[in-house]
Amino acid sequence: MMMGLNNTDEMIRSVCLGQAGFKFQVGEGVLYIDPYLSDSVERLEGSHLKRQVPVKIAPDQIHDADWVLITHSHMDHCDLDTLIPLASASPQARFIGPNEVCEYLIINGFSKNRVLVASDDWMELNNHLRLHAVPAAHPRFEKDERGFEKYLGYIIEYKGKRIYHSGDTFLNQQLIDAVHVFKPIETALLPVNEHNYAREKMGIVGNMGLRDAFEFATILEVKKLIPIHWDMFAPNAVFPEEIELLYQLLKPSFKMELNPTEL
Repeated sequence: MMMGLNNTDEMIRSVCLGQAGFKFQVGEGVLYIDPYLSDSVERLEGSHLKRQVPVKIAPDQIHDADWVLITHSHMDHCDLDTLIPLASASPQARFIGPNEVCEYLIINGFSKNRVLVASDDWMELNNHLRLHAVPAAHPRFEKDERGFEKYLGYIIEYKGKRIYHSGDTFLNQQLIDAVHVFKPIETALLPVNEHNYAREKMGIVGNMGLRDAFEFATILEVKKLIPIHWDMFAPNAVFPEEIELLYQLLKPSFKMELNPTEL
């Protein structure tokens, strides 16, 4: 599945890592977001949370990371068993996340000069690539003791084209208002593992559901929606057939892909 920008050298090549994780090859730079490449969750939380998606690449074999974006501190997004070997294998990599995540990484041995608190202004990553953090509601907007947002999404802009990765979030008007100012957005990556009673009973927060994700993508007038956070753990799963069927029935204006290779 592909989505081109204007020409081949402006393509953003992507690899889905499962859950909310992606690798983006952006021009000459390589950016990872929320890589979860271990069995930490199963080991610490129980066999019911065994990963359903094979590890695409062992973290100690990731030698190409320039930036690693982390949306929040939950283990399936900020996993030391992934991030520590990745940091060793990619000594050039810098880690960007909420203040709470950055403090956590530093406490666990990351050098301060490799860790950057995500900014609510544009962060220039290279000549053509920049990044802007936006808040996320998981399930509500929260700040840490120093007044920083605990949950984030990211606007990634490459040569003027924008991708929005929401991180884990519910949908509400405050989120819509926060993201709307970044239009036009080419592609949105939004969670679809809805909050419900059964998941809450298991201690799973959940996120926006399919209908909210479709509505949000429509409001943002994106060209493409990439559903995320539907494939990793059985208690938190959404059937791909369910996603595809609702898309076919609702016939929204945007295109949708479950496992894109290019954006």
